[in-house]
Amino acid sequence: MSETSASRQAILSRIRGPHAPADARSGGQEYDRIPRAYLRSGSLAPEERLQIFEERLIEYGARVFQVNETALSAVIGAAIRERGASRIVIPSGTPSDWLPASVSFTEGDTLSNRELDSFDGVVTGCTVAIALTGTIVLQNAAAQGPRKLSLIPDYHLCVVFEEQIVETVSEAFDRLASTSTLPTTFISGPSATADIEMTRIKGVHGPRFLDVLIVAKPEQ
Repeated sequence: MSETSASRQAILSRIRGPHAPADARSGGQEYDRIPRAYLRSGSLAPEERLQIFEERLIEYGARVFQVNETALSAVIGAAIRERGASRIVIPSGTPSDWLPASVSFTEGDTLSNRELDSFDGVVTGCTVAIALTGTIVLQNAAAQGPRKLSLIPDYHLCVVFEEQIVETVSEAFDRLASTSTLPTTFISGPSATADIEMTRIKGVHGPRFLDVLIVAKPEQ
């Protein structure tokens, strides 16, 4: 071993010495001792949970519509027209009864980023939604599609069923556990960011406009 290599090895040994990771067993014990006092399950009534979710979305600048499933297609069509959109992309697996005949829809899972940028908006479903944070969670699954589909178009209309809304983040991760290997996107309102002068800019990291249609549970 050269003098340079020996010196390098000595330096690295001194660095690693006091900071060497514990063995797997003690590491596991340390992990088990981490306090987990955060809220793991909700206590709100369904009506309160829905109200908080809607309030959070509105605070973020989204439009919110509460609809019955029978009126879903008509409300989707009306919301799209109000946004001045006409060419809409959808993920594969989108239910046909969501889609009004008055709007041009194109399946977009395999489209390039440049092609997606030519569309006015996108319609998707979701996997779960979180009331306390006003967050919608999409995965690469039927009616949700790859991440680029919900990020590139300037307008996103998302269909959320009441039974998909949970109260806490922990409950959402429980829902996601069985599909945790899928690419997952968390959306809290339209895209917005601020520069160093605190000037708010919309649309830097995703759509500038978000409409959320909350579909009521069918009456029993």
